[in-house]
Amino acid sequence: MLELLKAVAIGLATLLPLANPLTTVALLMGLSRGMSEQERDRQARKAAIYVFVIMATAYYAGQVVMNVFGISITGLRIAGGLIVAFIGFRMLFPQQKLDETPEVERRSEELRQHRTDDIAFIPLAMPSTAGPGTIALIISTAAAVRDERPYADWVMHVAPPLVFLLASAILLLCLRSAGTIMRVLGNSGVEAFSRLMGFLLVCIGVQFVINGVYEVAGDVVALLRSAGA
Repeated sequence: MLELLKAVAIGLATLLPLANPLTTVALLMGLSRGMSEQERDRQARKAAIYVFVIMATAYYAGQVVMNVFGISITGLRIAGGLIVAFIGFRMLFPQQKLDETPEVERRSEELRQHRTDDIAFIPLAMPSTAGPGTIALIISTAAAVRDERPYADWVMHVAPPLVFLLASAILLLCLRSAGTIMRVLGNSGVEAFSRLMGFLLVCIGVQFVINGVYEVAGDVVALLRSAGA
């Protein structure tokens, strides 16, 4: 049991800095204005479920899927970085939202519900929480753990889903607090905080792209050196 607790603690300590639930809270605050508290809670629950599914899929089948489609970790980083940067730009320079126009205000709750369905998976679950960095970490860790086998077999079977479940629970708790944060900050505070987080997301996305391009450049240089030798 002590070995299991150690494996779970190490897994959470490694995973949470990349998953960064607070960034997802900022996204929810920026994208859920006009939603009722019940709708935000529904999105929080769905996002937590999606995060668990994404993490578990990445651990158990990520490498297989990437090999089948010929996707590299570098490609994953660059694509995810572009998505994160695009979302950040939209938060930094917001346009008039569809739900803020008089026409849509008169429409039924079904249209509002349809709009909220889109934010649980993208961007709350992916790429904000279970983004390219998180997926890449999980896939690489899964490969290393299966090769090195640092724990007993039963620990290696129990620890990964437990880590993903706890990470999803932490995300859910953070997202459920978003309503309280919005009430404390008010609309102007949320607007300012949303723009600030948008700028940070642009920086994060650009850094993902830079890391991916740097890896590509390193591979090209290594290839040229091997060809010259």
